[in-house]
Amino acid sequence: MSLNAGLVDTAGFLALQGLFTAHVTGNFVTFGAAMVLGTSGGLAKLLALPVFCFVVVVSRILSFYLPPMGLPIFRSMLAIKMILLAAGGACAVYFGPFVQGDSWQAICTGMILVAAMAIQNAAHRIHMGTEPPSTLMTGTTTQIMIDVADVFRGAPASVQIVARPRLGKMAASVAAFALGCAAGACLYAKFGTWCFVLPPLIALPAVFLAATEPKWRE
Repeated sequence: MSLNAGLVDTAGFLALQGLFTAHVTGNFVTFGAAMVLGTSGGLAKLLALPVFCFVVVVSRILSFYLPPMGLPIFRSMLAIKMILLAAGGACAVYFGPFVQGDSWQAICTGMILVAAMAIQNAAHRIHMGTEPPSTLMTGTTTQIMIDVADVFRGAPASVQIVARPRLGKMAASVAAFALGCAAGACLYAKFGTWCFVLPPLIALPAVFLAATEPKWRE
């Protein structure tokens, strides 16, 4: 999930005139920059957060209706995310490259990818709340540095028994995200919008690997 988030966020930023699809709050910064510099894509950046919030709310509500229909919540959310990534990839290939970030084609493609990442964030928060975030790395990096400091200073065993396992998990998440960012940049430079074919393929195995439902919060 972290690998895919890094790939989609970086490729989306490059293809969609500076739109963040996973780290949506970053669009506040790029929106301000677009207004000052007069670059395109301001409307897409402005829409990203409300679209993200709307999809998270719908995902949460939908999760209560899936069990009565005999559908697993977590696997269904991952499947919907994969379908949205495939739809976003198809739009990117068909409509791209995007010269104007505020064209309806670019906005449509961007909002589909934002929706996919919103579902990933919702699924993570609801079902994997104890795991490191898969899209927001600032807090994770801060916690890694705190844990590194505690290990180096020889913190009490009661602290290190929590810090060491957490350090490994969070470092792996950041490394996967960074690898995804590098892959997104390189693949976009080489293949253009065709790089968006890869994210749904990366997301597909998770749908089948989610054989058991993680504990979720009501």
